Amino acid sequence: MAKTELKDTEKIHKALANRRRLAAVRYLKSRREANLTGIAEHLHLSYKATSKHLALLIAADIVEKEQRSVQMFFRISKNIPDLAKHTLSAL
Repeated sequence: MAKTELKDTEKIHKALANRRRLAAVRYLKSRREANLTGIAEHLHLSYKATSKHLALLIAADIVEKEQRSVQMFFRISKNIPDLAKHTLSAL
């Protein structure tokens, strides 16, 4: 396995190795998409903490975001890595 593949694998595992991020992914999977407020309320977290969790999921290509007007919407990535697909199927 090449060094970049190892880094990508590590990034995906780190992104999914947190119960709050897993809960965010499960929420997005059930809702198809949600804004920051909806995710933060569901997780019972501040906007700042929720944003940090989502940033890790975005960096691992598990979640993608789209700005609409003044709101940011999040959804499961269309190009989700195969490694993450197995974990998401179990949620």
